[in-house]
Amino acid sequence: MRSHRVLPRRLALCTLLALCAGHAAADQIVRIGFASPLSGPQAHYGKDNENASKMAIDDLNGKGLVIGGQKISFQLVTEDDQADPRIGTQVAQRLVDADVKAVIGHFNSGVSIPASKIYSDAGIPQLSVSTAVPYTRQGLKTAFRLVGSDGQVGSALGHFAVKELKAKSIVAIDDRTAYGQGIADEFIKAVQANGGKVARREYTNDKAADFAAILTAIKPLKPDVIFYGGADAQAAPMVRQMKRLGINARLMGGDMLNTPKFIELAGADAAGEFSAVPGSTLASRPAGKLFEQRYKARFKQDVVLLGPQFYDGVMLVAEAMKQANSTDPARYLPVLAKISYRGVTADFTFDSHGDLKQAPVTISEVKNNKWETRAIVR
Repeated sequence: MRSHRVLPRRLALCTLLALCAGHAAADQIVRIGFASPLSGPQAHYGKDNENASKMAIDDLNGKGLVIGGQKISFQLVTEDDQADPRIGTQVAQRLVDADVKAVIGHFNSGVSIPASKIYSDAGIPQLSVSTAVPYTRQGLKTAFRLVGSDGQVGSALGHFAVKELKAKSIVAIDDRTAYGQGIADEFIKAVQANGGKVARREYTNDKAADFAAILTAIKPLKPDVIFYGGADAQAAPMVRQMKRLGINARLMGGDMLNTPKFIELAGADAAGEFSAVPGSTLASRPAGKLFEQRYKARFKQDVVLLGPQFYDGVMLVAEAMKQANSTDPARYLPVLAKISYRGVTADFTFDSHGDLKQAPVTISEVKNNKWETRAIVR
């Protein structure tokens, strides 16, 4: 019994000391919200995003920033949205209730879009890598996109399939998420605009692992290209099943295919498949290589996908706060909307919708067991 009485006192003392130390070090704690899938089949994307966001927070706190006459300490408030729109709105409300001054996230378009309305109602800026076109077409002043849109990625891939790969028979499959359906729609538009034709469109879901029925149905079409709108966790078994069924088409998809995990899961069958990422390669950016080196040294792994954009998102918010000399979203939001910032992944300037004014698309192919750049479309 005695030990049970002493422990709470010690915990209370430790908490008090920690709070005192925190106040001594900073005049103001500024909470930055973070949301991504941190559990489930898309957790590798979310952990990558979280790692990079933590790097940004640590880098900012190492600078000892003074904003509005107060020394600032940034704190990341992390939430797992599980790539689920329903949970995403709950997460959004929790972040608003936590009095965050900005949100970096969400990762999935289907989660970002409903969550964005909650942030807008609270006047909190949201910087997302979600690519579905509607995200920034809702008339919200608080929604900003850190990468290109599905319209840009789908357009680049559609052109590439028809003009570069000379594909005559094209099939599109999507997972019915906002991201998968949206990018497939844009790809089909681009194929048609470039004089091609999509022979068939099929649908699956983002939990599927068996695609035998779909692939058997499209095999008689002898497709040259199969476009998949969805994540690597489905694309990898899909390409393996394609090969087993004797379908010699090239698989093509958006940024969610462009991961080491796709190559790991697909094995030798990954060779020759294509993806497109809305942005430049890190190697092409002045600060990109250094970021990669620092990330790998700290987390003992390579960048997965869009973590660097999350890093830039945190830095963008801090830069807008500095320029506005305020951490109040109402005061720094107009500055963010007009900002010009040279980041790790892009030169950030936003249009009236909150989209990047300059958003290149990088098309890559799996060669030698890694993604290699085939073309950069500007």
